[in-house]
Amino acid sequence: MKFMTAIVALFVGVVSQVATAAPAPATVARDVWDPTILSPNASTVWRSGEAYTVVWETADQPKQITNPNGFIILRSGDIETPVLLAWDFDIRDGQTDVVVPNVLTGNYSVVLFGDSGNWGETFEIIGPSGF
Repeated sequence: MKFMTAIVALFVGVVSQVATAAPAPATVARDVWDPTILSPNASTVWRSGEAYTVVWETADQPKQITNPNGFIILRSGDIETPVLLAWDFDIRDGQTDVVVPNVLTGNYSVVLFGDSGNWGETFEIIGPSGF
């Protein structure tokens, strides 16, 4: 009798799970935009403390962007630094102004976040003397 009760309980449990299972939601297509950074590029030299404009391609942007709010950080080699250069701008604008922080002289790149995260070409930043 106990065996039969266990079998019935198992059967009821399985049937109830199958009966209440909802179909998986349809996959919603999302446009992820990965714009090419045009400036700064490999021939660019920035100086700490000065203002510059970061520019990226906008001709290929989709009609609907998942996240149009952008921010830019500084990348050194393979490391994305916590140095925030710009934030709270619309990536559909194709450019934003930044002020270069006091960093060591070296090679850097900018990373544009919004719909995705992508970085531009490596360029030089000249840090303050004696830094």
